[in-house]
Amino acid sequence: MQKVISKIGLGVFTVFFLLFVSTVFFGDYQLTETGVGLRMEGQQEHKTLFLSHAAQVIDQTYTNSISFTAALDDAFEKANETIQDTYALSSNTLETIIGEQLNKQFSIQEAFGRLDKEEKRSQWMTYAQWMDGRTYETPEALREDLLLNQENIAEAMIREKGFDQHQIDAWKYALAKEAYKGVIADHAILWFLLIYGGAVLGGLLYMLPLLFTAEGINQHHTFRQSMTYRGVLGIIFGAFLILFYIVLYFYPEHMVPWVRMVDPLSIALKGSEAGPFFLYGWLYTLCVVVMGIRMLIKWRDSKYHKVRTLSVMFFQVSFAFLIPEILQLLNKPYFDFKNIWPLDYTFFFDYRIDQMLSNGTLGIFMLVWGIILVLVGVPLMVYFFGKRWYCSWVCGCGGLAETLGDPYRHLSDKSLKAWKIERFTVHGVLVFAIIMTIGVLYTYFTSSSSFLGINTYSLRGVYGFLIGSIFAGVVGTGFYPMMGNRVWCRFGCPLAAYLGIVQRFKSRFRITTNGGQCISCGNCSTYCEMGIDVRWYAQRGQNIVRASCVGCGVCSAVCPRGVLKLENSDEERFNTPILIGNDSVELPH
Repeated sequence: MQKVISKIGLGVFTVFFLLFVSTVFFGDYQLTETGVGLRMEGQQEHKTLFLSHAAQVIDQTYTNSISFTAALDDAFEKANETIQDTYALSSNTLETIIGEQLNKQFSIQEAFGRLDKEEKRSQWMTYAQWMDGRTYETPEALREDLLLNQENIAEAMIREKGFDQHQIDAWKYALAKEAYKGVIADHAILWFLLIYGGAVLGGLLYMLPLLFTAEGINQHHTFRQSMTYRGVLGIIFGAFLILFYIVLYFYPEHMVPWVRMVDPLSIALKGSEAGPFFLYGWLYTLCVVVMGIRMLIKWRDSKYHKVRTLSVMFFQVSFAFLIPEILQLLNKPYFDFKNIWPLDYTFFFDYRIDQMLSNGTLGIFMLVWGIILVLVGVPLMVYFFGKRWYCSWVCGCGGLAETLGDPYRHLSDKSLKAWKIERFTVHGVLVFAIIMTIGVLYTYFTSSSSFLGINTYSLRGVYGFLIGSIFAGVVGTGFYPMMGNRVWCRFGCPLAAYLGIVQRFKSRFRITTNGGQCISCGNCSTYCEMGIDVRWYAQRGQNIVRASCVGCGVCSAVCPRGVLKLENSDEERFNTPILIGNDSVELPH
């Protein structure tokens, strides 16, 4: 009977999951001039420019987001070409300037003073200042510099009057959401309740039989299942996660039906329609809660793990999801009070600082709170409780890893090679975050965009793309079914590196061993999500001193001999040699 219930639950979940995925193909896209006006309200110049090149898009019906956004791309490209043509030199003008200015001191007044349009003339006179007075002996050299100026002017004017890539990406999503028509847009609440209600029901039914299994750890054929041991189903699930993050970060216009589905929830919480990252926050929170229930059932015999699971569920629901949205309803800055720099790598960005400083007492509190957490909260809490206080009890990344990612914890690589890579990458990301933040603050206080010869805006862009998006999202979560549930925490999280350094050298917390009792069963190493070969330490009676240990306590819970213990004690206790075996061999710390 239990297997029947489980199979029914899996079937129900699969049906509604596939229905959820398929809804991105529901509905049509039809953009009207009125709709453009609504989305580009207050942007009259951009609106006029776009509409003058969007005749093939306006009032046309597209059956999918791919063809619709392709038409938008074409309209934006034509608009930008108009800007480029406005400020470009004609071929005749270019050759005339080359003929007149060759083998003499270049004069910007003579070269560009005759340009027909005043604004065009002004831009060329400004951007070509560096050419004034130079002597060009070959037409190729002069042509190259003129074309370089033309390219720079075009880029500047596109940023000012046209659409740069960042603007295009933002407008494509906004216009796609405005243009979307269909059953989900018309009945968002009904679809929301149907799909999410059905998926949650199926998930709960699937895990219900766990209540009737024996308490304690049970592998339940983990190493034989396709989903949990790098089989076809696991690869498919991982591919879906990777694709989801790529679309979320870079092509959100293709998930508009999913976003429209959560609009009613967003309006109820913050008084405005949802965006792609509201959808992500909702899905993230739902996964933590539902899979958290699974963890509560699985660890029902362990008070420590039940409290720890309830903690990550609480912090995700309240601090990471509800409070930031309610703050927006009150016209306050979006702020996750549990998110700490450098994990929250944008905390010291200029727009964030200005936003907090402009929001009175609450904004000042947010700024001071964030700084105190970094400088005082982290070292103090790690000293007393180890990095587990954050990584296993509070952090949203850790919360998802401990709930949704728990079925994959045994896939973490325990090899020495993996450990070497881990130490290099995680500390490398921390150094990158520190340098990037120093550059950002330097720009904020000096208004200079160059720090040690590096453009700080480019630096933050590279960090956001490589670390914030690709590493933390696409790889960090998408690789759960291939590399285990703590890929980001182990190899990339800069805050985990900071916490680990403090824990390694100054903390009262350790996982200690009861020397001589280890029977080398390997349970501890198998279930260590951070890739620590715990058995190696236990066999030698050594305490677990690895900086990466998040103190989840699973190794202790699955040990049949009680060898491992989570302990907060005097630091001297951890430096005492441990006696093991009949010969009482002393091993150093």
